[in-house]
Amino acid sequence: MAAVPLRPCRAAAGFLLLRRRGASPGGVGGVVVEEAAGRLSQRRYKKAVLPEPGGTAPAVSVTEIRRYLREQGVPFQDGYSCLHAPSLFAPGPAGPPFTLFIDKTTGGFLCTATLAEGTWQDLQAAVELRHRGLPPPGPGEAEEEEEEEVEARRAREDARRIWERALPLWELLDEEESHATKAAFGIAQLADATLKRFGVRYLRAARALVFPWFSPRDGALRGLKLVGTQGQGNATTTTEETFPRFDAYHNLFGLPLIGRRDTEVVLTGRELDALALHQATGVPSLALPRGAACLPPALLPYLEQFKRVTLWLGEDLRSWEAAKLFARKLSVKRCSLVRPGDLQPRPLEALNRGLNLTKILRAALPAGHKSIVSFRQLREEVFGELANSEQVAGVKWARFPELNKLLKGHRKGELTVFTGPTGSGKTTFISEYALDLCTQGVCTLWGSFEINNIRLAKIMLTQFAARRLEDQLELYDEWADRFEELPLYFMTFHGQQNIKTVIDTMKHAVYMYDITHVVVDNLQFMMGHEQLSADRLAAQDFIIGAFRKFATDNTCHITLIIHPRKEDDEKELQTASIFGSAKASQEADNVLILQDRKLTTGPGKRYLQVSKNRFDGDVGVFPLEFSKASLTFSSTSSKNKAKLKKMKEEKAPSSKKDPDGGAGGSGKP
Repeated sequence: MAAVPLRPCRAAAGFLLLRRRGASPGGVGGVVVEEAAGRLSQRRYKKAVLPEPGGTAPAVSVTEIRRYLREQGVPFQDGYSCLHAPSLFAPGPAGPPFTLFIDKTTGGFLCTATLAEGTWQDLQAAVELRHRGLPPPGPGEAEEEEEEEVEARRAREDARRIWERALPLWELLDEEESHATKAAFGIAQLADATLKRFGVRYLRAARALVFPWFSPRDGALRGLKLVGTQGQGNATTTTEETFPRFDAYHNLFGLPLIGRRDTEVVLTGRELDALALHQATGVPSLALPRGAACLPPALLPYLEQFKRVTLWLGEDLRSWEAAKLFARKLSVKRCSLVRPGDLQPRPLEALNRGLNLTKILRAALPAGHKSIVSFRQLREEVFGELANSEQVAGVKWARFPELNKLLKGHRKGELTVFTGPTGSGKTTFISEYALDLCTQGVCTLWGSFEINNIRLAKIMLTQFAARRLEDQLELYDEWADRFEELPLYFMTFHGQQNIKTVIDTMKHAVYMYDITHVVVDNLQFMMGHEQLSADRLAAQDFIIGAFRKFATDNTCHITLIIHPRKEDDEKELQTASIFGSAKASQEADNVLILQDRKLTTGPGKRYLQVSKNRFDGDVGVFPLEFSKASLTFSSTSSKNKAKLKKMKEEKAPSSKKDPDGGAGGSGKP
């Protein structure tokens, strides 16, 4: 397992985060500050990219944290997500009162007075130093400056240069330019006083709005976000770029405007929504740095002072699902959620349409619920699913349109079992399958127990670039920079692992990085081979049950690869061909089989069969055409479409609706 990192903002034990600083693929008009352009093109290597083998960080419970603090004589108060204690890092015998926040879930800490942060083990070391009469180490006392610190300093310098070049939006000399800019961003209803209060500026060179990140401690500029617009016909898309990079950009936009006595706050998914809310209601409003994609635990201490938190993240179903997940981190008892709908769009649109934002806030629903509810309480939920059937179906695959026709989409909280013959390309296919979703913002965690992470990352990067980078090494940095912007993480396990350790690591990933898709490749390698056959079947059933429970409890989709039984190569696989008992197919919401005819009909005759679909029962088959150059299966050529037509004719019974919704493992392929 991985060595324990020293800061919670970096990849935690058991994870390998693929990111490097660079302009995002959807950057603001492709504009980077001139002073930074040369540096961005330089090649930088990280020491120990893969963690050193060693023991995983021991899990800690809030009970153990409380017991330790009492034993050490450290006073503390109970908060919503954190325990509050006096700072150990500020000068003076006791430090500022209760500015040290200790995360109840991970034990990680943040001192808001000094911005010192670290793991539970770091905090224990600081307490021991205090008992010895020694001061805790300061942030600048490391023997060697870490690369992350160097990059953070560079990012702050880049942000300062951009900030100096940007103009206050309300001070543009050309009134026509000012009106055109406001119209482009849909902020004509925002008053200049609101823009000035939040410090929004405009960068002409990039045609982008600039939102600053000021330190809540001393007001210094720590970074910024550039938001631009790009027109595609009648549609307009928003592009974002941050300094520092997204995984280190922890800006609660609007935080410096929050007063110490404020007890209510509204969290939004975009900065402009926070402006609209504050202007229309006067309620303190903050924008999350990555919208509905992630709520970093490093931000939780800054939200501890609020007794009521309302989440109004957007107008689609993904924002609604994210709000419910974030409420768990924030404590559901104090959270309310604004349900998306035609009469409750995102705040900026509501302001532009002349809707009453105060009335919408008052209608927010409590995040907590009782164990037993009536249909009256579920009525709006049911209507929301009926009115948003496309969004309820899940995220659509861009590379596999035929898969969308069968499964309808990728949904949270489900378990997908995937199998196929040895050597058929299961890992290669599922890596493209997951990559497709990841490029659309689905936060993904890979658990590759069979092949190492370097080889897996190479496969995925080749699929992402859709070309052989071995022959075009001069393009490697460009594609690697784009690849690093994906919300993609890897477990550092390999070979046999204890299921409890794996589940604990997955829970940590969901909490820290808001993971919504976990890929486990594969079940047999994770279990190992030293157990007796009877024990192995029981152990496999237990592991599948644990994954099923995890997917449901954490609203996270799990894709589980399982090898098939040893069968005649000339026969096609069926649902019953999955290794083990029938529990795998019974617990699964979806069963996918990669069929391979190459042994009997020549090379390249592969197709994907959906043999179970609990969502709406549609099952069927479609052909796959493998490209060796790009390692992809997602061919959409006319030849492939002709194959699909032929497949449907050959397997007409399988493409009919499963009357039982695909439940169980008895469906015929």
